[in-house]
Amino acid sequence: MTSINRKIFLSLVAVDIVLIPLALIFFDIKILWNTQIGFISAALVMFASMNSYRRMVNTRVEHDIITMDDSKDVIDKLEDPHDLYSETVEIPEEEKDFSETVKEEKQKLKENRRTLFQVLKDTKAALSLYRLGAYAVLILGFLYLNRHGLLDIPSYIVALGIPPIVVVTILIRSKENHIENKIG
Repeated sequence: MTSINRKIFLSLVAVDIVLIPLALIFFDIKILWNTQIGFISAALVMFASMNSYRRMVNTRVEHDIITMDDSKDVIDKLEDPHDLYSETVEIPEEEKDFSETVKEEKQKLKENRRTLFQVLKDTKAALSLYRLGAYAVLILGFLYLNRHGLLDIPSYIVALGIPPIVVVTILIRSKENHIENKIG
């Protein structure tokens, strides 16, 4: 477990330890069930997503697969996505017939068509067992609460929203600390 994962895990455990007494003191056991099932399932989804994304990025780095085009500046991409204001002027060779242009574009699409293997390789992160298992826990937890008459939507939604906020806060603080360490 990396240090950032350890920080996130310990922060989530600390928040959950605070959440349990708050639910018991100010509300009833029904709210406790909702907050715990929502919190734990959302935390599992966050960890599974981060883990599968990390594995996908590491695999791409190992195989030198680059999906970003560095030929244009990021600001230029945002301000002029179709390269309308470029400094170089392209002079058309000759005016082509519309049907020829359509045939050329179809040919380009056929050349750029991806195989099933390539698509499956790119969707590994989305279809990883970690993420599918975490989403199954989320769905089964919701169905359990609903079937037993324990579901309280507001507390469940709040509990689902806490782990992403904690994770984003930890990641932003970590990035700020990393930048400060580089500067200082």
